[in-house]
Amino acid sequence: MSDDATVRGEERLLIDGELRPARSGATFETVNPATGAVLGVVADGSRQDLDDAIGAARRAFDGTDWSTDVELRVRGLRQLQAGFQRHADEIRAMTVAETGSPVSLTYSAQLDAPVGSLGWVADLAEGFEWETDLGDAEPLGIPSHRWVRREATGVVGAITPWNVPHQINLAKLGPALAAGNTVVLKPAPDTPWCATVLGRLIAEETDIPAGVVNIVPSSDHAVGALLSTDARVDQVSFTGSTATGRKVMASAADTVKKVFLELGGKSAFVILDDADLRGACATAAFTVCTHAGQGCAITTRLLVPRTLFDEAVDSTSRVMAKLPAGDPTDPGTICGPLVSARQRDRVEGYLRLAIEEGGSFALGGGRPEGLDGGFFVEPTLIVGVGNDARVAQEEIFGPVLVVIPFDDDDDAVALANDSAYGLSGSVWSADRARAVAVANRIRTGTIGINGGLWFSPDVPFGGYRQSGVGRESGVAGFEEYLETKSLAEPA
Repeated sequence: MSDDATVRGEERLLIDGELRPARSGATFETVNPATGAVLGVVADGSRQDLDDAIGAARRAFDGTDWSTDVELRVRGLRQLQAGFQRHADEIRAMTVAETGSPVSLTYSAQLDAPVGSLGWVADLAEGFEWETDLGDAEPLGIPSHRWVRREATGVVGAITPWNVPHQINLAKLGPALAAGNTVVLKPAPDTPWCATVLGRLIAEETDIPAGVVNIVPSSDHAVGALLSTDARVDQVSFTGSTATGRKVMASAADTVKKVFLELGGKSAFVILDDADLRGACATAAFTVCTHAGQGCAITTRLLVPRTLFDEAVDSTSRVMAKLPAGDPTDPGTICGPLVSARQRDRVEGYLRLAIEEGGSFALGGGRPEGLDGGFFVEPTLIVGVGNDARVAQEEIFGPVLVVIPFDDDDDAVALANDSAYGLSGSVWSADRARAVAVANRIRTGTIGINGGLWFSPDVPFGGYRQSGVGRESGVAGFEEYLETKSLAEPA
């Protein structure tokens, strides 16, 4: 394990361009999930602090040229990217310590990939068609010249989770800023430093004006809820559980805000009967063990042909056994700890439920030996339950895979779609056309075919049904933060 004493984060809030403590002076602790040790503290933002932040964002949007100065926005985003790159080693160590993410993942989705996305969205803003000429027409007999203008929404309240904090913080902040909005970011209390270090970079290493970005961590989840109700906030962008997403949507209704929601998932990994079974099972095993299964788009239901069920369970178990929970600072670790004792207890509750529902463990089911200080759970393979079991329907957010048999392609599609969610998925077959045909029938926002990976800053990400509303990343994700204005003058 790393020496926690050498890890340093940013303790202050960012409000109106100033790095400062909470008004009350209160702080709360951030903890290393791999050891259970306290890393340090961060300012504990209150309702008053958030009110200050919303006011600053409102003034910056209404009283400056940020929303109309594309050149300034592009420069600020590129400066922010450069700041991350200059401090990459420091931020990498802090990220592993605070999130429990395996260090290997910081070279992709946990750090380097989201930092790289800032350059992509800056390029997009620089070349974006902010106005579109529709030409002349005579609506109602009146000769008119028409055009369409794209403008920023206004003040965006961004509420983010703890599992991949840099990825989600920047997936919201980058497009929102590139589009000309101002932002109040309320990060999860489990990983506050991953947000406050962003505030320090913005304040000290960019030309982004005061008030454009405000970052307010808080130990009180109710503080973030104010972003949904405050009339000064024009849009709420939320990533988290479906249960909380419903509350965000409901509370935003009173002021009819724009709402973006990226919520839960229970995605299916479908292996058809002609697929490379071992290769597919190995991929399914690796996926669910990655970052201890703490990802909304991770495939946590393994659907396999009934005739190949035992072989699939054996093959998947063999690979999962080679990916044990371990020290996230070890470059060879794939499955690190869960983020908190609370999350570990939640996952263990589902493991008990699996047994109550008639299931059993082909692998795992407990805590690993020798890792008592941290919040670890063994990679676990559940068999013996149907697709209607709660462990097959509810998001567990741990290294837990449920194996479910199917009879034919139609049955596989029906099982994959028998879910409240529709976020991601995977289909494997030796016949590409067959795989694509099955993938096209699965009601989900993203899906990989034979190991293809859709994750990229230019690819829209989001879900069907209770997995969310809207899309993040890609041009579609950028346009989530824009309004459309139609104009006309006499021709």
